[in-house]
Amino acid sequence: MSTLFLQVDAAAGIIAIGLAIFFLFIILISFIRRYKRCPSDKILVIYGKVGTGHSAKCLHGGAAFIWPVIQDYQYLDLTPISLEVNLINALSKQNIRVNVPSRFTIGIATDDGVMQNAAERLLGLQLEEIQDIAKEIIFGQLRLVVASMDIEEINSDRDKFLSNISHSVEAELRKVGLKLINVNITDIHDESGYIEALGKEAAAHAINEARKSVAEKTRDGSIGEANAQQDERTQVAAANAKAVEGENIAKINIANSDSLRRQREAEVDRVATASEKVQSAKALEESYAAEREAEIARSERERSTQVADIIVPAEIDKQKVEIDAEAEAERIRRQAKGEADAILFKAEAEAKGIFEILTKQAQGLDQIVKAAGNDSQNAALLLIADKLPELVKLQSEAIKNIKIDKVTVWENGSSADGKTATSNFISGMYKAVPPLQEMFNMAGMQLPDYLKGKDLENLKNQDDNSKDPNKKPNA
Repeated sequence: MSTLFLQVDAAAGIIAIGLAIFFLFIILISFIRRYKRCPSDKILVIYGKVGTGHSAKCLHGGAAFIWPVIQDYQYLDLTPISLEVNLINALSKQNIRVNVPSRFTIGIATDDGVMQNAAERLLGLQLEEIQDIAKEIIFGQLRLVVASMDIEEINSDRDKFLSNISHSVEAELRKVGLKLINVNITDIHDESGYIEALGKEAAAHAINEARKSVAEKTRDGSIGEANAQQDERTQVAAANAKAVEGENIAKINIANSDSLRRQREAEVDRVATASEKVQSAKALEESYAAEREAEIARSERERSTQVADIIVPAEIDKQKVEIDAEAEAERIRRQAKGEADAILFKAEAEAKGIFEILTKQAQGLDQIVKAAGNDSQNAALLLIADKLPELVKLQSEAIKNIKIDKVTVWENGSSADGKTATSNFISGMYKAVPPLQEMFNMAGMQLPDYLKGKDLENLKNQDDNSKDPNKKPNA
């Protein structure tokens, strides 16, 4: 019996252990199955107890463990959704109703905040329900964009139109967790035909601009050809100016041939231009405007030809005369500048020489004044004394060269002073010479008595009188 009980207990223990292992295996399998990996084309939304203040936890890529009982999960598909939005009778800024057929491509956004909006507003909805929500948003914003723009802007500036649509629609779609991937406006129509008229006007304007451009290019080509021919004729004429008479005759023949050729070419061009104008006018039903533009271009070409043949050579001659005149003026100006520089150099040299002479004289006078004991009067006396021989020489030479062929004297003898008329004549003549006493007086000096013209006898008597004050002087 004891053995039987032991065997039963052992079997019960084994069964218990097996059940425990089984339950552990089941729990492990359950936990493994609750670990969810998020595919790249989906968003994993975990809801339930995910944290305070959060309604859901969104994952794009990666993996997360879903707790049993307190948490659950769903996926949001990221596959793009294509919507055909045909806006009809939308009022523009000019109150013109237009039809805007378009196609929008949208999808669920993967940004952090926008994924939260998608989890709160789109989780559990079918594809048709998401499309309906997106269409309502797009219709409303598309009407607002059309109402804020003119027909001209919508028709001509498609980039601005698409930018306004993208900006307006994107902001509203993000509120529900969607984003705009692409927008394509297929065509725009209006019931009044205004857009079609704008297209026709633009086409006509483009055609007219093209025709005008062709006429301008033709005019430029004619001007260039005329300039080239002018240069060629000028150079050929200059080169052939030294040729013989036979070459001159050949030039005349060439000129006549060129003139005939140009006349025929002009006639052919005129006929071809007229034919093209007529055909273009019939094809485009704009004959009057085309002929007016063509006439303007033709007159401009004729005017350019006249300018190239007449005015341009005159302008060249005028420029040549002006250049020659400027060259002559420049030569005169340079010659005058050279002469002025030579005069200035000579004047500067003379000034330097005078300055050196005056400087040396000043230095010599300064030394004379110092030699005279810094007395200016004595210094002046020294200078005059140094020049005294020259002064006496000049005084004696004053009557040296006087030529007297004959002197006739009538006299009765001696005069009252005991002198004869001849002696008085010679004495008066000598008195005409500037006296040295006056020169010395002007210099502030006293001339010695023997140079004043007094005879030695008077000097002797004056000397005796100075010694004997009681003796009377001789008469």
